[in-house]
Amino acid sequence: MSAKNTFTSAISGLEYPVGEMVKGNTIRRQVVNLIKNDHPDFTEESCIANAELNVYREKYISKYLDTEIHQLSELQKNVLNALGNDTSFVSKIEEDTDTRTFGQVVADQVAAFGGSWTFIIFFFIFLALWIAANVFILMNKGFDPYPFILLNLILSCIAALQAPVIMMSQNRQEEKDRERAKKDYMINLKSELEIRMLNEKLDHLIMHQQQELIEIQKVQIEMMNDILERIKK
Repeated sequence: MSAKNTFTSAISGLEYPVGEMVKGNTIRRQVVNLIKNDHPDFTEESCIANAELNVYREKYISKYLDTEIHQLSELQKNVLNALGNDTSFVSKIEEDTDTRTFGQVVADQVAAFGGSWTFIIFFFIFLALWIAANVFILMNKGFDPYPFILLNLILSCIAALQAPVIMMSQNRQEEKDRERAKKDYMINLKSELEIRMLNEKLDHLIMHQQQELIEIQKVQIEMMNDILERIKK
């Protein structure tokens, strides 16, 4: 103490009124750590001015806010990475190579053509031309007169061959449906796990934010109490 009504600040060496004096043991530990970063010789018995303390309190609040912003950006990065992994996972499943055999490919194509309006129209035109050629043009004396035995034989052969091919295609479609259901289950399961992980991250972030706000409010209350004490004096 250089005089009765003044004291020397431990961090700046300047003279301040005794009413401005704050001892290190009354300062919040986090704020003390900030002071020690700039002034390693500062101890709990050292004294600083209230104005100097407020500067470090503001630094403490600013540091917390900067840390909060940094953590929020990290959470956003984690969310984007999770979504990106989920998208790539879906793309990987959808881009599976075709493992069908030649017979399965032919069966699928035949079933697709046989179950289309194109096949029905062309087959109806074929029947109309066959009947018209034998009945009207050849006067029922051609290569297949009424009752069109050859045509019936051709239709029977087509039906006999088309039925097992369609059944093969249906079996193949059932396999594809089962595989698609399996892939959908895998995607849904991964999505559920991602949602749970994101919920845990959000809960952690909310709890952390509440703790940060409480710390900031405590420091602000201390600053307000110091101001009130100065006003009373």
